[in-house]
Amino acid sequence: MNRTIRHAAVFSLLLVLALLVRATWLQTYDAEALADQEKNRRNTIDQYAQPLGDIVVAGAPVTGSKSTTGSDLAYQRTYTDGPLYAAVTGYSSQAYGATQLEGIHSKVLDGTDDRLKDPVDALLDKQLEPGDVLTTIDPEVQRAGYEALGDIKGAAVAIDPKTGKILGMVSTPSYDPSTIAGINDGEQWRKLLADEDKPLVNRALRQPLAPGSTFKLVVAAAALEQGIYDSVDERTDSPLPYTLPGTTRVLVNDIPSAPCENASLRTALRYSCNNVFGKLAADLGQDEVRAMAEKFGFNDDELDVPVRAYASVYPTGLDKAQTALTGIGQFDVTATPLQMAMVSAAIAHDGVMQAPHLVSEVVDGDGNTLQSGGGGSSSRIMSAETAKELRSAMVTVVEDGTGSNARVDGAEVGGKTGTAQRGENNSKTPYAWFTSYAKDSANGKEVAVAVLIEDAGGPRSEVSGNGLAAPVAQKMMAAALK
Repeated sequence: MNRTIRHAAVFSLLLVLALLVRATWLQTYDAEALADQEKNRRNTIDQYAQPLGDIVVAGAPVTGSKSTTGSDLAYQRTYTDGPLYAAVTGYSSQAYGATQLEGIHSKVLDGTDDRLKDPVDALLDKQLEPGDVLTTIDPEVQRAGYEALGDIKGAAVAIDPKTGKILGMVSTPSYDPSTIAGINDGEQWRKLLADEDKPLVNRALRQPLAPGSTFKLVVAAAALEQGIYDSVDERTDSPLPYTLPGTTRVLVNDIPSAPCENASLRTALRYSCNNVFGKLAADLGQDEVRAMAEKFGFNDDELDVPVRAYASVYPTGLDKAQTALTGIGQFDVTATPLQMAMVSAAIAHDGVMQAPHLVSEVVDGDGNTLQSGGGGSSSRIMSAETAKELRSAMVTVVEDGTGSNARVDGAEVGGKTGTAQRGENNSKTPYAWFTSYAKDSANGKEVAVAVLIEDAGGPRSEVSGNGLAAPVAQKMMAAALK
């Protein structure tokens, strides 16, 4: 055979072998990766090939599906009371993907989760009836918080201290996920992205801000646990005025006439005395304050409920003056409403924190449990005695202090207000906070609530935790105790 022809034949054979090897590789090793790619249109077609499973609140679905026309996507997501539950469900969009519970449990909801199939179905690659996601949300608590916030920019979270169930989670201004569920909803999507109020942001979980004086509960817990003071009624060593260590800056109180000099922790929480908690944080030192904050959940960047919450932060590398400022929830301390609800929940539950969770069960189409969302871990944050002392002081805040708007008839209610400075030299409208708990001895129900008012749109002089945030918490607590 001609040498040139022989070389060409060998080369051609090698090309054929290379093609066969590549084809085999693609069909075996790379097949799954290619199938799972976001740009694989077949995945989207499969996702919307049948009505989706539902996200359920108190036995009733708050989601649905409707058939489409003029598209290879047979169905699209619909929402019942979409703005009310948007902070819980997130959205499932044919064009923009899925978020929150819609995203986390998308395979169960669209029927492609392997747990939905028996061996025969898996062999036939058969898509089964989708499953459902059952939430812990109490619809009355959710609606109470949503309606109380109204058009205000803010958020609220309610937790059952005994179980960790999230009973309410609201972020406002909200949006209707139905308006961005289709393939051709680009105009509405662009409006949401351009909105300065950022309705797509879940403020309850994913926008930590300065917690202001609500953080004083953490500092008080650290002081009692470390034995600096034995009870909330013991007189503290708190000069007035108090000058930040190493500076000439005086830490002033919001109520100039309040009896804050050497005040007890009860009085200091009642009147929100900055001098007491600034000095107390400096005396404890940054390590002790941070250790207590981290017990409550600060600096945890893996808090899943199951939606991932942004970490609330207690900073490091502080000098004594900066540590003093953290004692009043300022400097670089940040917290989400979820985090501050967790603080009150642990205090209400005798110092034990139950892991917060939003999902009670994930089930298949026949109602069989695929995944349980409850029964998470619990941890002791403080002694039962410390928790009891703090509850007593928090009750004083509501009954005879700065949190009077949170009272619920017939219930024990304790709380802490907060007004956090915002902007350089406090140039912007402050944040208003309220964190609280309520117990009804008649029916045994309990709830912990935290409310953040980011911007109420009113004058600066009207911004206060009691005036803006406490009424929202009151309505949610009253609904939870029914």
